[in-house]
Amino acid sequence: MTPILTLAEIREVEARAARSGADLMERAGGAVADKARRLAADTGAPILVVAGPGNNGGDAWVAAAALAATFHRVTVFDVAGVAPRAAAAVRAKDAFLAAHGSVVREWPAALRPALVVDGLLGIGIERDVEPPFAAVIARINECGAPVLAIDVPSGIDAAHGTVRGAAVRAAHTLTFIAHKPGLLTGAALDCRGELSCDALGTEEFQGETRGALLDEATVRAWLRPRSRNAHKGDFGTVSVIGGQRGMVGAAILAARAALHCGAGKVRVGLLASDAPAVDLAQPELMLSSVDDALAEGVVVAGPGAGQSPSATSVSMFERTVLPALLHLARPIVLDADALNAVAFSPSLDAQLAERVRAPTILTPHPGEAARLLHRNTAQVNEDRVGAAMAIAQRFKAHVVLKGAGSVCAFPDGRWSINTSGNPALATPGSGDVLAGIVGALLAQGLEPAQALQAAVWVHGAAADACVARGMGPKGLTASEISLAARGVLNDRSK
Repeated sequence: MTPILTLAEIREVEARAARSGADLMERAGGAVADKARRLAADTGAPILVVAGPGNNGGDAWVAAAALAATFHRVTVFDVAGVAPRAAAAVRAKDAFLAAHGSVVREWPAALRPALVVDGLLGIGIERDVEPPFAAVIARINECGAPVLAIDVPSGIDAAHGTVRGAAVRAAHTLTFIAHKPGLLTGAALDCRGELSCDALGTEEFQGETRGALLDEATVRAWLRPRSRNAHKGDFGTVSVIGGQRGMVGAAILAARAALHCGAGKVRVGLLASDAPAVDLAQPELMLSSVDDALAEGVVVAGPGAGQSPSATSVSMFERTVLPALLHLARPIVLDADALNAVAFSPSLDAQLAERVRAPTILTPHPGEAARLLHRNTAQVNEDRVGAAMAIAQRFKAHVVLKGAGSVCAFPDGRWSINTSGNPALATPGSGDVLAGIVGALLAQGLEPAQALQAAVWVHGAAADACVARGMGPKGLTASEISLAARGVLNDRSK
């Protein structure tokens, strides 16, 4: 799997490289210049390089000198107006000036660049952008030219993916050494543009990391073709429990997704007193009692289970079904109202935290994660990796924190960030479909960590496939995602 490094790990790699004599600024600036040449092409229009006061600005000076050396018309907007600190940047600035390169101290309003290179602020930002820099960011975003961000778009928190007051909206981001969490999740996804990574030759200095990129190559390696001699008993049973009155559809969606994604048998224990006896659109599903659903297979609980209206009014699902479920020595997937029930019940919380007889998978969105952690949603979104890890540690569970750049976290401290998906997933029932896919892959024998990550990637890839066919992102339904997930799993062209 492709590694993701925290900022602390990035700094350690930089220090090891520096001790070896490697000049990472020279390498980074050269890589930026190569990328800029490809993006700017041969239009003859100038390239505007915005150089800030730190190491990111140093990379910008090196890139500017390299571009000028290959006869590109380059203007450097020297925002700080002070001598660079790094030796490589000093040499580059001197070479650029010696070649009569154009340097300005104000935004060159008359310039019509083919490309803007953003070297204003780097990965070290920890507070909101100060007003003078925020004004430069606004000018970059308003200029109309495509932007290449060096390492990270200025104003993006590279650790967490949040916007620190203002941020550059780049068309391309070239990040260095390794992928950073903050470029893969949260608000950063709307600012980074096309993301590429250059390790700058530091692979030998990178130790083992706990973070990884969840991508197609990783997931495809886990999915095996079926034997010609297979029968449905080889593919396990999924039992879905949920569907209180008015919310039966949520449980049905999860069950259909489990069926579409290969479970050998799918049972549905509906909570509603007036529950249907058969799903006429999907008669292969076995609609039964909750007790029957608890009796076999991987259990997916929570879709449409409903919430009690008050702390003094506890539903049958919370009072009897969940406690019985948590005692099972079989894999369980808790979603939606099962998670809310745990969050609001100290006894269920403790029971879940003590569950060690079989794997537990939790699939919260940020609001549900906030309830489980007794935080608010904003706090969860400010540190999505940290929140997912906290839930995994608290409940010794395999966790996905859903959202743009879903974060998977595991009890042993490992984590990954998903690369598939798009806004089409922001549709009612999408989470129910994901829970069903997780259950199906567990039932078919994938290890819990693999089943969760594969389901998350397939769920996102299904939405991507729908959008590629013109079905969304607006108006895509969860049922369509479920059917597309079947197509992704059966795609033999990969």
